[in-house]
Amino acid sequence: MNFLFHLYLSGDDPELLVGNLMGDFVKGRLPGRFPPGIERGVAFHRWIDSAANRSPSFVRSRERLDPSFGLYRGVLVDLFYDHFLAIAWQAYHPEPLEQFLDRAYRLARDREAFLPERLRQILPVIFTELIPSYREEAGIARALERMSGRIARPNPLGQAGSELELHYAGLRDDFERFLPAIRDEAAAWRAAC
Repeated sequence: MNFLFHLYLSGDDPELLVGNLMGDFVKGRLPGRFPPGIERGVAFHRWIDSAANRSPSFVRSRERLDPSFGLYRGVLVDLFYDHFLAIAWQAYHPEPLEQFLDRAYRLARDREAFLPERLRQILPVIFTELIPSYREEAGIARALERMSGRIARPNPLGQAGSELELHYAGLRDDFERFLPAIRDEAAAWRAAC
């Protein structure tokens, strides 16, 4: 899950950030389920996922990966892009990554009553283990192994860490094209909604 990218694109709005973080854990229609700012954040999360899937850079990254990963290639690109964002964080955000994560974690805990139960359970892991580990290729591999184990049916995610190493330079180039474009589109979405 590309938690870091979603948090990064949220800007300074606390409820938007929390709703965006919740996006993968909330299914179905939104109106009236959460406070308006959090609902807006969930909608923003869905918009980001849709915009990413249409991005030529994201599509190129998906196509770089072994076809045997099928529909999971999008999941892999999400996580690989979190790796590239984590290692180059200071080039994209004025706040140090650790400080940003502490602040985002505090904002999520302050709104814990609205978080889906599954997210509430893994919130400490996301902020203290997962995202910090994204700086290392081995951390990405471990995240994929964890993700694979949480999916009931057999899947290839646990063996996908090598795809990052195999295609590292090309994926990084795609990411460097993707980030400025999605950042600008996200800012326009936030301003319009």
